[in-house]
Amino acid sequence: MPAALKEVRTRIVSVKNTQKITKAMKLVAASKLRRATDRIVQMRPYSTKLSEMLTNIISGTELDVPIAHAEERPLENVLFVIVTSDRGLCGGFNSNMVRLAKRTIEEEYSDLQKAGKISLMFVGKKGFDGLKRTEGANLRTEYQEIFKDLSFENAAVAAENVMDGFVAKEFDRVEVFYNQFKNQITQIPTRDQFLPIPKLEAPAEGEAQMKSDFIFEPAGGAIVQELVPKILKTKFYSYILDSNAAEHGARMTAMDQATDNAEELLKELKLTYNRARQAAITTEITEIVSGAAALNG
Repeated sequence: MPAALKEVRTRIVSVKNTQKITKAMKLVAASKLRRATDRIVQMRPYSTKLSEMLTNIISGTELDVPIAHAEERPLENVLFVIVTSDRGLCGGFNSNMVRLAKRTIEEEYSDLQKAGKISLMFVGKKGFDGLKRTEGANLRTEYQEIFKDLSFENAAVAAENVMDGFVAKEFDRVEVFYNQFKNQITQIPTRDQFLPIPKLEAPAEGEAQMKSDFIFEPAGGAIVQELVPKILKTKFYSYILDSNAAEHGARMTAMDQATDNAEELLKELKLTYNRARQAAITTEITEIVSGAAALNG
């Protein structure tokens, strides 16, 4: 067999093996996506309603005690929580998040970066890989492997650590960067302020002001002090669930595209192989005919 034909056949076998792997990974991602989707679909309405309720309480109610998690302070130290995946092969899922974080730091927090007042907490290994060389940033990796055992308890521990840091004035603002799950082919890179708890914007002139009237029993301050940390932990958990579902959707889509690309490449390689084989046969026939004519002559 000519060397060119052997090389093409080797490539065909290699592409077929790769295609089998991408098909298997697509099926695995689809199976995980169904479970992850169920979790975030069940969690999201609950988390969204709790966040709305918390914002309304902070904005429209006079309480006996101040809420430490809603304290607005001069911006001196900032914590970014970067939620990515532990593995790759999911298209632009991780790179989009890394770019969003870098752009935010460069455009809005360059002064704090130069002063070394920015901290990056990583949930997922790929965020650390993409941002570990960020100048002037303090890197935190203690919750990097949270996806190995994803549960509310583990997420609550990470959230409590962040909340304690804010209350202790280690950070004056905490922002979370994550991919919001929309559907299996669409993930939205999202940036959300976690702390301090954002208040409702003041209504424009001429607009009616929305004010929620809550009745607290036994005491508003005691109830809210107990309720706020639980709501924040639930919100933090929803960030991670969103990112988890988005990751599996992105991987399933990427593996589906890789399988289709492998199929197209196989068609091209088979066509190339057939052409090379036909050329080799034609050459052999020509040589035989030429040799026979030479002998007859």
